Amino acid sequence: MELRKSLKLKSNFLTSICVSGKVGKFSDVFKISWVRSSIFWGTILAAIGVAAIFILKVLNVGENWLFLEAKAFVKEYGLLGTFLITILAGTIVPLGSPALVVAAASFGLHPLSLAIVAATGFTVGMTINYGLAYSLGRHFVMKKIGQNKLDEIEFFWTRWGWIIYAVFGLLPFLPMELLSLLCGLLKTHLGVFLALTFTPRLIVFTILAHFGEHLGLWMGIV
Repeated sequence: MELRKSLKLKSNFLTSICVSGKVGKFSDVFKISWVRSSIFWGTILAAIGVAAIFILKVLNVGENWLFLEAKAFVKEYGLLGTFLITILAGTIVPLGSPALVVAAASFGLHPLSLAIVAATGFTVGMTINYGLAYSLGRHFVMKKIGQNKLDEIEFFWTRWGWIIYAVFGLLPFLPMELLSLLCGLLKTHLGVFLALTFTPRLIVFTILAHFGEHLGLWMGIV
């Protein structure tokens, strides 16, 4: 019964693609509802973050005792905290690791060290997803992300594979974590998985960390 239901849902999804004229173009990935939703909420949160930065700048929080205490705490425990939080962010737990990297760098953590630690933690979390899907199979993945999402991911993966994975890794607001489950389910090459998890996120976190460093200087926190 489960198998029949799964095959019916997959058939309906493929039929809807054919009817709508989609043939698996790469740009069609960004038309998927949950991808569009991730982009929308990522944009909203980024706008809120920018507004908060300007408000804090106007309030001149750099000399506030609370920020001075936070700065001391981040310098003492920031790298360890970043590592642990990004492990969780690499799973299905949405903890906003890009924002964390910007914040930590703005409090004075060294950008390159921070980026390496964050990318490593995120890769560990993604590898946990990979291992669980590899070991527990399709039923586990369906339970975590749902049949519709799994069908959509599989459809585009058969056409674009690792290209989609790398692009999701370079765009921090896209749910790369879902693809790690598919990689484990399909038992993809672990070495390629690790390289394409770590490298794009290292690039992203390095850019964000340097941005955070300059942000901290501009706000008078560092």
